[in-house]
Amino acid sequence: MALLEDKDRIFTNLYGYHPWNLEAAKQRGDWDHTKAILDRGRDAIIDEMKASGLRGRGGAGFPTGVKWSFMPKENTGKPHYLVVNADESEPGTCKDREIMRNDPHKLVEGCLVASYAMGAEAAYIYIRGEYRHEYKVLEAAVAEAYEAGLIGKNACGSGFDFDIYVHHGAGAYICGEETALLESLEGKKGQPRLKPPFPAMAGLYGCPTTVNNVESIAVAPTILRRGAAWFSSFGRENNTGTKLFCISGHVEKPCNVEEALSIPMRELLEKHCGGVRGGWDNLLAVIPGGSSVPLLPKHICDDVLMDFDALREVQSGLGTAAVIVMDKSTDIIKAIARLSYFYKHESCGQCTPCREGTGWMWRVMERLVRGEAEVEEIDMLLDVSKQIEGRTICALGDAAAWPVQGLIRHFRDEIVDRIKNRTRVQVPAAAE
Repeated sequence: MALLEDKDRIFTNLYGYHPWNLEAAKQRGDWDHTKAILDRGRDAIIDEMKASGLRGRGGAGFPTGVKWSFMPKENTGKPHYLVVNADESEPGTCKDREIMRNDPHKLVEGCLVASYAMGAEAAYIYIRGEYRHEYKVLEAAVAEAYEAGLIGKNACGSGFDFDIYVHHGAGAYICGEETALLESLEGKKGQPRLKPPFPAMAGLYGCPTTVNNVESIAVAPTILRRGAAWFSSFGRENNTGTKLFCISGHVEKPCNVEEALSIPMRELLEKHCGGVRGGWDNLLAVIPGGSSVPLLPKHICDDVLMDFDALREVQSGLGTAAVIVMDKSTDIIKAIARLSYFYKHESCGQCTPCREGTGWMWRVMERLVRGEAEVEEIDMLLDVSKQIEGRTICALGDAAAWPVQGLIRHFRDEIVDRIKNRTRVQVPAAAE
């Protein structure tokens, strides 16, 4: 598979080599004939997005054009809203922050185009609490767009009135879940809502709302300019387009990079990151899509493709495409125990399986790290993870269960060995 060429990259200022401001953004092709895109009409824009095959870049991978089409076409008597999920709190994920601090006008223009297609009169960008610099840049970019008449009254001369509001979160991981995000935006405690009703029917302030990831919205104007056929020429069927990958951990050069979907994992790591530290044979495991997806051992990583369907087939997922690489120096049991503590800490406490189960899993994982558990407890831990998975209002229960399931699926022998031989010195438990 050929590497993505520079001429086909959507995010041409990902590394911040050039200014982020409006003038520089226009030189990179942003805001180019935006009015002509809007003049195509709502249905034509949504049809083009459907044809492109773009799937949500926030983790779930739901077709973006289809999601936009769920918004009511008729006048409901209520305002319609677009909410951009910029909460990016998934461990290992750091792609949206680069868009917001280095290429914010792609997001601002994307908000206009997407909102026009859905009949949304305003967009709210909910940005992660820790992203102070990105918040300031985004606010400044929105102000520039207002001043230039690109958004606001008669946006881009289209006759469409459109506003953008940037809202700062307070650092809660659970607010990355779309309905918890809506609750937080409304000034309430960030806890997921039961669905239905879905946000497209009753979202922000009870009005029709679509929640999309930053990357999903930011790529829309480029897709509409260059055409669905261009975007869908990358990757493979049902897994099309380009994608930002965040690669961290035990590689020679950790990086964020835009690549075509369906690139082999090994090729991605070796071409852009200088390979695994100590060579490919030193690889132990990779978490391919952010901390909430199950890890994959080396023998699967040898030839797996980086896309939604290929990773699902090996019982993992693309998620946010945050690739966390672990070499043989990693205490894999301790690494997953650390993730278990994170999910226990970030549970909102609304659902009993998650509230009680995440803490229970973490405590058992800590004993496994020290080799103090019994072999029978491995299957008990697996059984509890299955009782949490799929039994909570939101996917945090799944996110807590899957790393543990992946560990037991692929590294059971290491867990048994530690229990039987107490091969490690005692590891202090994390503080409650």
